[in-house]
Amino acid sequence: MPSRKYISICAISMLFFSASFAQKKQPVKVVKEEKENKVNVLIGGKLFTSFFYPDTLEKPILYPIHAANGTIVTRGFPFNPLPGEPTDHPHHMGAWFTYENVNGLDFWNNSFAIPAAKKHLYGWIKTDRILETSGGDKGILTYHANWVNQQKDVLLEETTRLEFSGNDHQRIIDRVTVLKANTTVLLKDAKDGLLGIRVAHELQIPSKQEQKFTDDKGNVTVVKADTIANGNYITSEGKQGDAAWSTRAMWCNLYGKMGKDSISIAIIDHPQNPNYPTYWHARGYGLFAANPLGENIFTNGKTTKNLQLQKGESVTFRFRIVIDNGSKAISGAALNQLAKDFANVR
Repeated sequence: MPSRKYISICAISMLFFSASFAQKKQPVKVVKEEKENKVNVLIGGKLFTSFFYPDTLEKPILYPIHAANGTIVTRGFPFNPLPGEPTDHPHHMGAWFTYENVNGLDFWNNSFAIPAAKKHLYGWIKTDRILETSGGDKGILTYHANWVNQQKDVLLEETTRLEFSGNDHQRIIDRVTVLKANTTVLLKDAKDGLLGIRVAHELQIPSKQEQKFTDDKGNVTVVKADTIANGNYITSEGKQGDAAWSTRAMWCNLYGKMGKDSISIAIIDHPQNPNYPTYWHARGYGLFAANPLGENIFTNGKTTKNLQLQKGESVTFRFRIVIDNGSKAISGAALNQLAKDFANVR
């Protein structure tokens, strides 16, 4: 008859094996749609997200984004609006990378809602080449895009590498974006930037009062009161809820219930990014953004962070997005480990 010690060792081994098996990476496929400006990313045979870059959009986006359990964690509007879903800020679509003030042009707020007479104040990001698609334990999508004005003059050339991975309860996007100046370029300190996600209705922070937000051009957006939402922010520095906005931290996590599962969306900053750790432009109404260049408004005018590039100079930004689902939100310890691992990405 086996000893109790042997049984205990076997039990521990089985638990270790089960945990290891549960964390096993799922295969990733990256498939370009030949008839559309779209690249689909599948993990474990299920659609994770699609990279959209049609000429009708002012910027390329990842949309929609699914958790490992299939739940869509991004807002449906404007492509697939859901009943009762907020329709504010039409430029908030899926996940994106833009900036509010590049040589005076607003790349962040450009959308179909801008009147034709004001379009010259805005910029476009036009993806012109898919450079690489590959699959395996990790999926790779690399693309080239131009940041242009209304006359299609190129201000910045963008080369972005997206790396996708996942297991049975988690999805990860590692983004490395290089911006190269095609002329002298000033990314002037501004609130709206840089990496943004517009999250699903349920992940917003509940709000009992109507809110109004005004951009630098005087455009006012009204966000209605909302009690359906149940989300909350927490940063690596312990700031929670609306208090996370304008603070600095190496990561910020947004979590809440969607159906039976707890869903977490975390953005992790990289130590080599300019102005690390980033400021968090994390709004309760569903905008979740990391902006290392918005120092002036986030410090109430105490300091300013402008980034200027001469022609031929470049700057690199690295971010990790983690989408986790399970019986409870991902722990701070787990996010610290993911941040530690990401710090080694070059």
